[in-house]
Amino acid sequence: MKRYTRLLCVILIVGLLQSCSSARRSTSSNYTSVTEPVTPPAKNRVPAKAVPRRYINTKNVNADSVVDFAKTLIGIKYKYGSVVKDQGFDCSGFINYVFNNFNIQVPRTTVDFTNAGMPVPLDGSRKGDLILFTGTDTTGWIVGHMGMITDNENGIIHFIHSSSGKANGVIISNLSKYYATRFVKVIRIFP
Repeated sequence: MKRYTRLLCVILIVGLLQSCSSARRSTSSNYTSVTEPVTPPAKNRVPAKAVPRRYINTKNVNADSVVDFAKTLIGIKYKYGSVVKDQGFDCSGFINYVFNNFNIQVPRTTVDFTNAGMPVPLDGSRKGDLILFTGTDTTGWIVGHMGMITDNENGIIHFIHSSSGKANGVIISNLSKYYATRFVKVIRIFP
């Protein structure tokens, strides 16, 4: 039993350390504006069997309300491991805070979103869908960063997230080449 408990503790610690590990520092060329759709690599990179299926009940809340609330948090600073607005958010802490505002329970860590919701094609994404990325270590293709789609206009996708990168905090980004190389999938949780 002790061995099982230790293994479970190690798995949880690794998961928490990978959560929102998007602190890769990069040059400003990684944040260039995209004027045409960016197509991420077409590999299925998610180790789906390693993460349990998650069901998210959005109740009668609509995606527009959730995205509009999320936008009120633009400028809140980044803080690793935090879900507290006054301290700042990491990426999953931001998503957690937004959904908790509507009494919608969501997983706390990014990796736990791997098998949540319904996967949808990137080009079919819409406002309120969650977009999942690897962390800065792209060799394992484990979900380590996330955001929420704010719009998809003719394949130009924008998402709101708490970034530990150059902008430091809650911002809206486009799906630049930097994010496209880390793209894992889009999940839909709103009907």
